[in-house]
Amino acid sequence: MTTPELEPFGARLRRAMDTRGPLCVGIDPHASLLADWGLNDDVAGLERFTMTVVEALGGETAVFKPQSAFFERFGSRGLAVLERAVAQARAAGALVLMDAKRGDIGSTMGAYAATYLEKDSPLFSDAVTVSPYLGFGSLRPALDAARISGAGVFVLALTSNPEGAEVQRATVADGRSVAQVMLDHIATENAGATPLGSVGAVVGATLGDAHADLDVNGPLLAPGIGAQGATPADLPRVFGAALRNVLPSVSRGVLKFGPDSVGLRAAAARFADETRAAVAEA
Repeated sequence: MTTPELEPFGARLRRAMDTRGPLCVGIDPHASLLADWGLNDDVAGLERFTMTVVEALGGETAVFKPQSAFFERFGSRGLAVLERAVAQARAAGALVLMDAKRGDIGSTMGAYAATYLEKDSPLFSDAVTVSPYLGFGSLRPALDAARISGAGVFVLALTSNPEGAEVQRATVADGRSVAQVMLDHIATENAGATPLGSVGAVVGATLGDAHADLDVNGPLLAPGIGAQGATPADLPRVFGAALRNVLPSVSRGVLKFGPDSVGLRAAAARFADETRAAVAEA
């Protein structure tokens, strides 16, 4: 069966952020969080957790970001849960950003692209995270597949983990940081796109100051809100003039209120409202 063509991811994301609120909710079913919910660390617990989040928030959250590793650890049964979650979330009108952080070369990168970015794949997602540190050009199969399917790609640029600096803050011959080189490549991919490009960057909200040019005409995924210490009020300092294109990502800060659906919805709404306020005041 032929699926209908999708408009570009950047346009769909801009509309979702403007109408549903600028928030990405991570779905991270690690063992300790399952225990906090009173669930066993098994496939049944994984499914109960995941579907509760999707059912509670799918009708009002702009983006879900399932972390694929937490599903992969259960093998094929875990991936089956992930497939159902992706389908249900998208059916409810939410966008799905698969947090897979894939990075490789040639045919292997092409296989990753087919997994997440070809519309007939069981794990087809609206976007996927990728690692460019085999060279930005290694991402070409994913970038091309995303363009064909109307999907998006989020490229790791400035991550919040301390270890990332030794690669991302290193400088190349012209004096730019490696991260800035990646950001400049992203800007080139997004040139001329309206209202927003479909190639995004991952920039940690905990950085304090990005010390980089974030004007990439694309979305900026900002993990680190909530349990990692950053708040929506920190976003203007990190992102400056690019603030309107920031998509804050919150996981435990919302998920800790489950399994109560009302609590989950209230927490997600609060983070979205705080982000709107931060953007309006900047």
